[in-house]
Amino acid sequence: MTERRPVDDLVDEVAEEVRDPRVLEAIRAIPRERFVQEHLRRYAYEDSPLPIGRGQTISQPTIVGMMTEALALTGDERVLEIGTGSGYQAAVLARLCRELVTVEVIDELREGAERVLHALGITNVRVLRATDELGAPALGPYEAIIVTAAAPSVPAPLLEQLAEGGRLVIPVGTREEQRLVLVTRKRDGIVTRNLGACRFVPLVGPHGFSD
Repeated sequence: MTERRPVDDLVDEVAEEVRDPRVLEAIRAIPRERFVQEHLRRYAYEDSPLPIGRGQTISQPTIVGMMTEALALTGDERVLEIGTGSGYQAAVLARLCRELVTVEVIDELREGAERVLHALGITNVRVLRATDELGAPALGPYEAIIVTAAAPSVPAPLLEQLAEGGRLVIPVGTREEQRLVLVTRKRDGIVTRNLGACRFVPLVGPHGFSD
């Protein structure tokens, strides 16, 4: 009998909200402890967010799973991530898409995430420095976009980078209270669905919250 690992218990918890087996196996395959600070590694397989420095967090695995599942990835997509953070969400996405472009405004976090992704042999992720131009429009359009910071509303520049039929997942609301929103770009317009309450660090810049 195979010995159970802490990640197996974590996946069982995530599976209470996430049904896609490919998403669950991606979470099982990614060593979350590699993306947190050494003194917090004993908490890596708890279903909770953890601080990663500079006022940022690594997201709760259930939220990572829910956002990933909502993108309905089939394996052939180019995906854009806004807010690389620790790189954990990027590592999960990388197992489920063809190519991931991820942008991060904090140099220290971006460089750390890039090192870990490289060390894990993840080669289909491009980690870029965030600029005043939200996202990475020159590399788009994208079949899926994920935003790991809360915005007051869905930023128009991201809708412009979304391919027809593409899906965008983003937390929208105030600094204190948000809902997770799935936006789908249809031929005849935009369809929005509420996925439930959530709590993220704020997006800063022209389409986020002021400093």
